[in-house]
Amino acid sequence: MKVKYQLLHQDKTARYGTLTTNYGTFETPMFMPVGTQATVKTLDPRELKELSSSVILSNTYHLWLRPGEDIVSKAGGLHKFMNYDGPILTDSGGFQVFSLANPKNISEEGVIFKSHLNGEKLFLTPEKSIGIQNKLDSDIAMSFDECIPYPATYEYAKKSTERTLRWAKRGLAVHQNPNQSLFGIVQGGEYQDLREWSAKETSKLNFDGFSIGGTSVGEDKVTMYKMIEDGIRYLPEDKPRYLMGVGDPIDIVEGVDRGIDMFDCVLPTRLARHGHAFTRDGKINIKNAKYKEDFTPVEENCDCYCCKHYTKAYIRHLIVANETLGQRLLSIHNIRFLIRLTEEIRKSIQENTFKEYKQEFIERYTNNKKA
Repeated sequence: MKVKYQLLHQDKTARYGTLTTNYGTFETPMFMPVGTQATVKTLDPRELKELSSSVILSNTYHLWLRPGEDIVSKAGGLHKFMNYDGPILTDSGGFQVFSLANPKNISEEGVIFKSHLNGEKLFLTPEKSIGIQNKLDSDIAMSFDECIPYPATYEYAKKSTERTLRWAKRGLAVHQNPNQSLFGIVQGGEYQDLREWSAKETSKLNFDGFSIGGTSVGEDKVTMYKMIEDGIRYLPEDKPRYLMGVGDPIDIVEGVDRGIDMFDCVLPTRLARHGHAFTRDGKINIKNAKYKEDFTPVEENCDCYCCKHYTKAYIRHLIVANETLGQRLLSIHNIRFLIRLTEEIRKSIQENTFKEYKQEFIERYTNNKKA
């Protein structure tokens, strides 16, 4: 089945709704953990379910290179291959491709670039990206787009945005998986008129949902929030809105305030691998000496497995000793932190107290940074 979004309540521009998928119905706003290579780093599917994870992400580019979409298809699709009994979204591979490609190698037909594994010359087109995702059999596939760098000239951004729309039409034309939804992507760089044009034109196409792309690519926060605003106001209210690659706690709160329903980011697991943890009082670095004899949990009142069973002192020991368990425990905490954040946001929207919740959360998170 195609995913279905139902808007149930609004607190001004913040939206509370449900996303119905092949694997059940889930509430939005939601945070989606990233499993780039068909695994959320260091965690297994059972642990993800215990964290109340719903949709998770995998990456088309990485799975195309290894093990290959045909292997995944022979295994019965991505769900069976990775043993995840829940909805999966695959990105188009565009972000990775454009980080590896030179602008001169981007043409109307597609993108020429070199594999990050062995330097092999590769060519990815909208048709190829959609074909790979069809075989991966994810619940949600993403349209192939160009992630415009920041900063970019108006002329470059305009040509790229127009080409992304043409690519979207080509991808729609070859999408053949009846059980898979396809989301369109709004681009436009930092330019208001291009964001508006992209959102309006993409909305005319028969996509099952829409995403805001090209943010969190080096721009300042004010610019990023304006990029969201410039596009989202022109998207249909009856379909899900997804902000790609954004997972900073404050950015999630700000995104919800602007009407975003879905977020994803590698940040919680990446931070964990470097010994950092989210808390209500800001991010902490567990490697700091002050935690050597701290026998309290990473965060008081957190309901995750990490905080219920282990102390900062023990986790610090694991991280300093380069033990994988330390990375696993902090990954569990960080992912649960962002999922709990969206749970609380949903409750505040339903109670029409989101603005108050947002203000209190941001003030505490930014004013009491522990480092």
